Amino acid sequence: MSVDGWNTLLVLGGIRSGKSEFAESVVADAPTVRYVATAPAGDPEDTEWATRLAAHRARRPGSWTTEETAADPGRLAEVIAAAGPNETLLVDDLGGWVTVLLDPAHQPADDTATIAELAAAVRASAARLVLVSPEVGLSLVPTTPLGRAFTDALGATNRAVADACDAVALVVAGQTAWLKPAAAPTHPATPARPGQADVPAQARPGQAGAPAQAGPGQPGAADEALPEVLTPAAPAAPAPAPAGAPGQADWAAPTMALPMVATGLVIQPGMELPMPDDYTGPQAVDRLATLDIPGAGLGVLERVVGFAAATQGTATPRPWGPVRVLLLHGDHEGGASAGATPGESARRARQARAGKGALARLAAENGASLQVVETPTSAPIEEGPALTGERVESALRYGWRLAEQAADAGVQLLVLAACGAGTETAAAAVLAATAGAEPPAVLGRVMNERGEYDDAAWMVRCAAVRDALHRTRRSSREAKDILAELGGGDVAVATGVLLGATARRIPVLLDGPVGVAAGMVSRDLAGQARHWCLLPDHGGRPGVRLAADVLGLTPLLDLRLDLGEGATALAALPLLRSALTLAAGLPVHPALGGGDDEDFAEPEPAGPGPTSTDPEPEFAEPEPAGPGPTTIGPDEPVAPGRRAD
Repeated sequence: MSVDGWNTLLVLGGIRSGKSEFAESVVADAPTVRYVATAPAGDPEDTEWATRLAAHRARRPGSWTTEETAADPGRLAEVIAAAGPNETLLVDDLGGWVTVLLDPAHQPADDTATIAELAAAVRASAARLVLVSPEVGLSLVPTTPLGRAFTDALGATNRAVADACDAVALVVAGQTAWLKPAAAPTHPATPARPGQADVPAQARPGQAGAPAQAGPGQPGAADEALPEVLTPAAPAAPAPAPAGAPGQADWAAPTMALPMVATGLVIQPGMELPMPDDYTGPQAVDRLATLDIPGAGLGVLERVVGFAAATQGTATPRPWGPVRVLLLHGDHEGGASAGATPGESARRARQARAGKGALARLAAENGASLQVVETPTSAPIEEGPALTGERVESALRYGWRLAEQAADAGVQLLVLAACGAGTETAAAAVLAATAGAEPPAVLGRVMNERGEYDDAAWMVRCAAVRDALHRTRRSSREAKDILAELGGGDVAVATGVLLGATARRIPVLLDGPVGVAAGMVSRDLAGQARHWCLLPDHGGRPGVRLAADVLGLTPLLDLRLDLGEGATALAALPLLRSALTLAAGLPVHPALGGGDDEDFAEPEPAGPGPTSTDPEPEFAEPEPAGPGPTTIGPDEPVAPGRRAD
């Protein structure tokens, strides 16, 4: 049973409504899916029907298996009844099943009894089951007996199956409305993962009414509550008071720092997670050429429109709504943190918790929430592993849960940030191990608290990465091994965030070395994750540039802002939103069929004026500005500054 308490789901929708895509997204994070195809093959000469079937097949991940039931209508109930509790079935669709049921080749038959058998199999199913069916009851009554027989049989099937299912969703124009249960969440049900116990939605760990938790970090311990989500607000006065002045209001209440915990989520290499829509992105970019935009258009910001369209699944993407910033705080010991001011990263984290500093101020300006997350301190990588394997597993799961919490809250965009001593060094070590880079090529220069470059500290950091790579030269280069040996806590949590955000179809703005290092590691766990990431600016950091090139993430801007991780992305966010606002709100150019100037009504006069309907001259003569002639005629003098022709 799924984590939302659902075992069976019926997805209804009209033609091209997006019902199949939605159903596929519901089971996207299941390790394996059995796709039950019910439609007959059709006429071999019907190329349009063949194209539709091919498009459905192309969307299915390679890990899915397909089973055909078109030869026998009763076979579908048998397949559902025989499925075990560890299986996930996607039936697409019941319209094709009814078509086969009414085929003269299968008559005479008791259609009512067959539909009842299907509903009984759905009701008793032990597997996780998602069924797709067209909703034709909103159309006109067909004028032919065969058409009426089909709509009547399909309507009876939908009613019987909907009554048997735990949940029912209706997809209209790509938008999902939940019909059953009445208080269903606004996001798709996520199937249970292997080894994950069933948890009712009203009593999840970390929420009121949840059972007591085991100790953090213990094997099999239940989920702990996640850190409090801050909501920064702009200061009341336009001019802030001096630091430490009496009465100066904080922007947010403090958050809480929680340790890593163990959950039942299994994160392993080769996971099949959702991909953005391959079609809507190019469609949105092509659509920009038809809009009434003066000038040459949006330039490089067209990529933002294409990215948003693909991740939202629509050719007219909307500006991102709720945004959440995840600030990961965790230090790295040893040579990785050479030159860092002791306690500076902790001060930055406290500052963010109190709603102060650049990150919190920019979050307030963008209406973004802020979540400060404490990650495990990483041991010196030149001496041994940065983190144990168990803590890496826990950190990955914890990051995934942070993304799930954001999705449950309706967040539409995540900003991934980090603050910690030695984070750039750890990211450089990950890049060197995954991309074959030399440490000096991916490590930026070290700047101390006085704004001066500390090249001696930079050399110590390079030596730490060099020694760590030498120490691990015979070690595995698999994702979890790299996180344990080199990445540490913050990179591991960031990797979990990227994977969880991908599973829940939330785009992520990367900003800084930790985010791109997590992107490099996530490739081996789920290659789809990088397609949900956007890089606003490289910040002048060599490691970010290299990782972006490997991941195929072309930075949108070249402002070389270095405001701290997360702050640069928030500074660029209003510009990205502006591009989406124009793409969504501007009409089509009149030359391409849009409205023209005649569609705009003339404004009413502001005050008393002429009411005659006689034609007015197109331009009124200007009043003379001062003494001197104002017209040019054959026998008239020329006004100063004018030339007579």
